[in-house]
Amino acid sequence: MALLGNMFSKLKGVANKWSQGVSNLFSDSPLTDDFWEKLEERLLLGDVGVETAEELIAELRQIAVDRRIAHTDELRGVFAEALVERLEEIPGTGRPIDVSEGPSVVILVGVNGSGKTTTAGKLASQLARDGKSVILAAADTYRAAAIEQLKAWGERTSARVIAHAHGSDAAAVVFDAITAAKASGTDVVIVDTAGRLHTKSNLMDELAKVGRVAARETPGGIRETLLVLDSVTGQNGFMQADIFNKSIPLSGVVLTKFDNTAKGGIVLSISRRLRLPIRYIGLGEGTADLELFSCRDFVYALLGKEHANDD
Repeated sequence: MALLGNMFSKLKGVANKWSQGVSNLFSDSPLTDDFWEKLEERLLLGDVGVETAEELIAELRQIAVDRRIAHTDELRGVFAEALVERLEEIPGTGRPIDVSEGPSVVILVGVNGSGKTTTAGKLASQLARDGKSVILAAADTYRAAAIEQLKAWGERTSARVIAHAHGSDAAAVVFDAITAAKASGTDVVIVDTAGRLHTKSNLMDELAKVGRVAARETPGGIRETLLVLDSVTGQNGFMQADIFNKSIPLSGVVLTKFDNTAKGGIVLSISRRLRLPIRYIGLGEGTADLELFSCRDFVYALLGKEHANDD
């Protein structure tokens, strides 16, 4: 229950901004058309998305009829479980990085400012705590500041950093990092790529090249490509994901800065629209503030419940 308590504390702001309004609808009041309208409005305000909101409302309405439910509080647990089911139906949700056969390569992709470099550092810190050795590959060669930032994370996490000169070929950095990992028996290579707009075809081609090099150099290893998505981006993140996925197949999502968003429903939209598992969620600035995504813990914490059986 420690994880749920921790998540409850960190999600308290989001719950106050959005989810508390949803949860408060499930009071001891008669089930009316006004309730359904307000619930749909709250879901849409939370960036759940029109299709998902409509599906949830239709499902709850049918359950209310089948079970002869007359008061909103009787639907509270049903609503929570409906959210959990939608998240759990995506295979791989909450699955950690597989380091069973090394070197495992994790490529972080996303637009500018999504939090890739910070995520790379937090992942390195988490893996180090689990006793795994890490190499950080500074494949964002466009920003000198990104290389320096990654080196700072390397010092904090005792991870080796492979970096080339500013403006170098990103794929060459990845090649050297994987080569170094093989030679040293390092467990994981985390690749921090440059932020790029999904509309820039030349940059997306470069990303595809990074993916090809990683696949070629780790035929027996595990390769993950995680989309780092800023929670504040909301529905605009879906077009990004579609384009990234065409250039380099994605294996999951890292949802960052979730503690800063007022639109907690974005997690449901990601599951429905992208059909990609949310693997990790960022809930703060500290090294320990990147956590494996747990559907049940997340839903109940988001609804302001410290325990899954709270009513």
